[in-house]
Amino acid sequence: MKAMWLLVPAVIAAGGCQRKKGLDATDAWVRLAAVRDRPSVAYFTLHGDAKDRTLISVTSPVAIRAEMHESMNHSGMMSMAPITTVALPAGGTVKFGPGGKHVMLYFVNPGVKPGWTMDLRFTFADGTIFVRRAKVVGPGDPPPAKE
Repeated sequence: MKAMWLLVPAVIAAGGCQRKKGLDATDAWVRLAAVRDRPSVAYFTLHGDAKDRTLISVTSPVAIRAEMHESMNHSGMMSMAPITTVALPAGGTVKFGPGGKHVMLYFVNPGVKPGWTMDLRFTFADGTIFVRRAKVVGPGDPPPAKE
């Protein structure tokens, strides 16, 4: 019986580490451009809630312009094209990551440095908006550890 009571704090602590259900973006990070006038890139994972949604933009107050893009492989040739919307199914996830969907951030404020965080603003077709913090890494740095 004593052994069971010793497990209670561990179960409670583990429950606190789980992601809350609902519309959200997790594991957000930005890789700064190697050359100042080239775009930086944002990555994250979107999590849906009880209804289908459509992401229409991701912006940042420290970037002049932002565009959603998708990288594709056509017969061994990589290409990239802008995308204007991203469907997020109810209860689903959509990953923005290297080699796939991503957000190009043009003319990021030069004061933003590796190790800092920056805001990403997510806007959906139904008017829903939320802001999440993204970890900033340098051009050659590995991605940050997941949340």
